[in-house]
Amino acid sequence: MGLFNKIFGESGGKDTSSGNVEWNHLTNIKQLEHIIHESAEAPVLIFKHSTRCAISKMALRNFEKEYDIEAGKAKPYFLDLLEHRDISNEIATIFHVTHQSPQLLVIKDGVVVYHTSHGDIDAGVLKAKL
Repeated sequence: MGLFNKIFGESGGKDTSSGNVEWNHLTNIKQLEHIIHESAEAPVLIFKHSTRCAISKMALRNFEKEYDIEAGKAKPYFLDLLEHRDISNEIATIFHVTHQSPQLLVIKDGVVVYHTSHGDIDAGVLKAKL
């Protein structure tokens, strides 16, 4: 089990690493209205993450390690799906995007302009889309 933990991280615990990303935590459905308004000034990113999923953990770590977007060019939000599945459901309803985990969404002017999931989450591709 030691090798597995070295590769995927300790199981059962919450992710506390932030890598290169200064996350804003998405913890309340009411924040979605604020995100829509924020997205008129700069793109908003939402990273939906399942803290118990090894694939999600790897996608998050790779994303954080490769993230190289200047502060102010985009506002990144982190959504813990195990704690806030209701918010993920509301995101699916508001933005017409099927729920997946892990999943990355880019919102501009209140509309999802790009979304991807699982192994396709790539900080370099994201930067090019912004």
